[in-house]
Amino acid sequence: MAEEIAQEAAGDTPPDRLSNNPRSPHFDMAALQRGIGVRFKERERTDVEEYCISEGWIRVQAGKAVDRHGIPVTVKLSGPVQVWFADAVPEAAQEA
Repeated sequence: MAEEIAQEAAGDTPPDRLSNNPRSPHFDMAALQRGIGVRFKERERTDVEEYCISEGWIRVQAGKAVDRHGIPVTVKLSGPVQVWFADAVPEAAQEA
C-alpha cells in the first residue's frame, strides 16, 4: 500500500531535468504530452527549451537566431526554477 502511494506521488512530480529537443538525452515525450508549467524568477515562462531544477537554470531560444544546422541558438539563464505538470491542479488553486 505504501509503495503504491509513493509511486503515485513520484508520478505527479516532474523530472528534475527535461528538454523538448528529441536529440537530447533528457527528452521525455510522456512528460511533455502531460504539459509542463515553468516558473522562473517569479514569472511563468512558456518559451523554455530545457530546464534543470537541481542546478537552477533554464534554457530559452535567443530570438530567431539559428546555427548553421538550423537548430535554434539558446541562452542559459540561472535562477530559481519551479516546475509542475500542467494537467495537475496547482496547490494555490486547491486552497482557494
